[in-house]
Amino acid sequence: MNNVQERPLSRGQTVVLGAAALPMVAFGGLGAWGTYSNIASVFHRSATALGVVAAGEGATLVLALVLVGLTMLGQSAPAAVRAGLWTLPSVASLTGAAVAETVTEAVVFAVTPIAMCVSAEGMGLLARRIVVYRTGVDAEAQRRNAAVMQRLAYHRARAANHPDEDARADSELKSWKLAKKVGAGDALLGAHLVDVQRERMTAGADAALVGMFALPATTPTAAAHAIDAPQAPEPSAVESLPVDGVTDPVTEEGTQVTPVFEIVPAEPVTPVTPPVTPPVTLEEIAAVAGVPTPQPGEPLTDEQLVVVLRHLRYSDDPPLSYRQAVTAFREAGFVGGEQRVRKAWGSLMSHEETEA
Repeated sequence: MNNVQERPLSRGQTVVLGAAALPMVAFGGLGAWGTYSNIASVFHRSATALGVVAAGEGATLVLALVLVGLTMLGQSAPAAVRAGLWTLPSVASLTGAAVAETVTEAVVFAVTPIAMCVSAEGMGLLARRIVVYRTGVDAEAQRRNAAVMQRLAYHRARAANHPDEDARADSELKSWKLAKKVGAGDALLGAHLVDVQRERMTAGADAALVGMFALPATTPTAAAHAIDAPQAPEPSAVESLPVDGVTDPVTEEGTQVTPVFEIVPAEPVTPVTPPVTPPVTLEEIAAVAGVPTPQPGEPLTDEQLVVVLRHLRYSDDPPLSYRQAVTAFREAGFVGGEQRVRKAWGSLMSHEETEA
């Protein structure tokens, strides 16, 4: 199992969350006290009122504690627990409405137990958000997505291979309905999709800027060589140039003789090759970051993950994208969970944006 680095809660966050949880517990207790008072006013027996409270608010409190405990352990709550949080207060509400003597009392007796239901749901949601913030794992969303994907896989196979045509058509329709639910309510999936789109937008912007600010094919060195190279004289100037002080020699017949020049080729110009800068090695990047050199097959810290991704990203020109870097990461034999690699990549991108 991959190690997930937890983010601690700050002092201010702890105070605010504690202040938000206290009213939930308080109002749930007031709802239980109100139900006890309502039932006792009708039956005039404390034991009967306590029994109704125990069956309604008491059982709801037990399920709420189970929900909070499972959530804090990073596990999803069973469907029976979630259903009981609403079923038990509803039974208490119906009981209060049934024993009330007037319509007004029936409404009051029915509304009172709902306070415990809302408090239990609020505490469970708050605990779930704390776990998601600290660990980056949403067990409830993963449970829902796993159930949806399982049903989707079944209906896709049924739509493709079932011998009955009506069954295939029914599964095809259900597959499209299930596709709308994939990833619904998963905040982490939304964040990952935003990261993917950010990478694509970065790559597109980089390509556009390269096209706008690309240097011309003629470099300053080549232009300087072209200026220094000897220029061939014009034909008219060649014909009028004197040769050894004699201009336009004439033969015995009086015919003018055109001087013949020997064209000597210019010496070849040796191109100047800029010095090649050796690539920065993984050991050098690790030394600058102050961490041990990452080794394939060994567990890596978050800082070592960033070092490896930085090395892989700039191992080619243009720099690698996230998917290319992850592929190179796996092929090189480095070990790291998908979530930790994405988090390290986000840290690398944030550092690059800060430097820019």
